[in-house]
Amino acid sequence: MSDTHTPSPVPPGDRERVTVEPAPSSADSGPEPRRAAAEENQWREVFQRIVTGGWAISLGAVVLAILAGSVLIAFTDEAVQRAAGYFFSRPGDTFSAIGSAVGSAYAALFRGAVWDFTADDFGGAIRPLTATLTRATPLIAAGLGVALTFRTGLFNIGGRGQMLVAAAAAGWVGFTWSMPWPLHMLVALAAGMLAGALWAGIAGALKAFTGAHEVISTIMLNYVAFYLLSYLLATPGLLQAPGSSNPKTRPTLASAQMPKLFEGYNVHLGLVLVLLAVAFTWWLLERSKMGFEYRAVGINPHAARVAGIDVRRVTVSVMLVAGALLGLAGATQVQGTVVTGFSSDIDAGIGFDAITVALLGRSRPLGVLGAALLFGAFKAGGSVMQASEGVPIEIVVVVQSLIVLFIAAPPIVRAVFRIPEPGRRRAARAERKAVAA
Repeated sequence: MSDTHTPSPVPPGDRERVTVEPAPSSADSGPEPRRAAAEENQWREVFQRIVTGGWAISLGAVVLAILAGSVLIAFTDEAVQRAAGYFFSRPGDTFSAIGSAVGSAYAALFRGAVWDFTADDFGGAIRPLTATLTRATPLIAAGLGVALTFRTGLFNIGGRGQMLVAAAAAGWVGFTWSMPWPLHMLVALAAGMLAGALWAGIAGALKAFTGAHEVISTIMLNYVAFYLLSYLLATPGLLQAPGSSNPKTRPTLASAQMPKLFEGYNVHLGLVLVLLAVAFTWWLLERSKMGFEYRAVGINPHAARVAGIDVRRVTVSVMLVAGALLGLAGATQVQGTVVTGFSSDIDAGIGFDAITVALLGRSRPLGVLGAALLFGAFKAGGSVMQASEGVPIEIVVVVQSLIVLFIAAPPIVRAVFRIPEPGRRRAARAERKAVAA
């Protein structure tokens, strides 16, 4: 007699009630995490396509924004409005007024940003160009910081806060410490860059170790930085100038200032420093191991993690470097551009404009340089356009905003200028070759 146990057969009526449950596997468990990862990858792909797309989209976005600005200029011009009153009887007058209004407005913009062809000498003619370079200097550094995080898949919109704390640190060292030049200038610059790096590093650490979204954390840190600086400026003995009730600091000492590059012009040494920052950022992204890790994490953090890249370390380090670049922007403001003392608006909106500059520059260092020069020209020429032609300077802001809108919606630009999708021509040629073969 055998001791082997034979299982009893299942009665026919109970077979419908018998279910076989497969063993749980890691691939099938947790549908919510898989869905969240898929959505994150989809968002990241769209984000990378926007911030690193082709140059044709950037150029098309600028052209469309300028055309839209032309329409606004025409609508706000009094001569155009008068001529439009009898458009059906003499339409040529309306079109002539539109051409005159738009042409004179953009001529004034050029005259205030690049070359003043009404000046009596060469020095006066190039003064607008130096104003553009001065306006573009902090934009270049700030744009580099934002672009660096874009390439890593992070959306750093905390440029304002990082610039404010950097300006506070550089300014405090600049008007309280006593050192010879250039040591004092370099120490103040280092203090500003370090403060910006640490402030951005807070958001990076929150993202890396708690999963807090960098958009939320950087927005909140902007508010913290602004109100902290406002408190320091309103408190005697801290940043407020002695004997004054105004929320403004003392002037930056001459030993901490960035010297002017040319006598009689406002462009200063900060321009050279930000150009060096452009070269450094290009090398970091395109030639260094750290830059390769940044780009790999930006494309696909999960694949980068599988490849052995520490995504947490990359997240923190890129925010530190980006914060240092934005700190450079803040330091150039208080050490080169505004040396008579600053208030809580020292950032001048540059922290937010840097987002547009990074988008327009496709998150490439050289592209950021060109975009910052363009925006510097808008800022320098906008005031001349308003003063000489009566065109509201807000139109320049509208043009800048429309540039962002068109960059964020590439199908609009592709449809207007008939720009093919990336790789479509190559795929079409390959298909034709396959058919011919």
